[in-house]
Amino acid sequence: MRGLLIGTLALLLAVPAVAADETEAGTDLGSGMASYFSREIAGNRTASGERCDPDALTAAHRTAPFGSRMHVTNLSTGRSVIVRINDRGPFRAGRVIDLSHAAAREIGMHRSGTAKVSLALLGD
Repeated sequence: MRGLLIGTLALLLAVPAVAADETEAGTDLGSGMASYFSREIAGNRTASGERCDPDALTAAHRTAPFGSRMHVTNLSTGRSVIVRINDRGPFRAGRVIDLSHAAAREIGMHRSGTAKVSLALLGD
């Protein structure tokens, strides 16, 4: 048992802590489809406990820590925005991030409802 534990520890130390590429904008999380949440949920509590504000530059992500900042770029327009993660989601298959209405407006996807985006998790 102790040998297995030591072997596992050695393997963990040999694997890089961050598998994603580091970029100037932060840790590259790849790309995928983004959506945005409607104004109808304004005032509801997010998973972090704060109230949902469609006019704030916030977003929902499945795994990014609450309070972390993420650089989101609309790949069709080249426009980007920095959002703060304050909720979990999206829970629809094929989506990687759910933006506030204000963030969707910033990158030009508020009319289409969805857009292919690239994501980079920013450091402190």
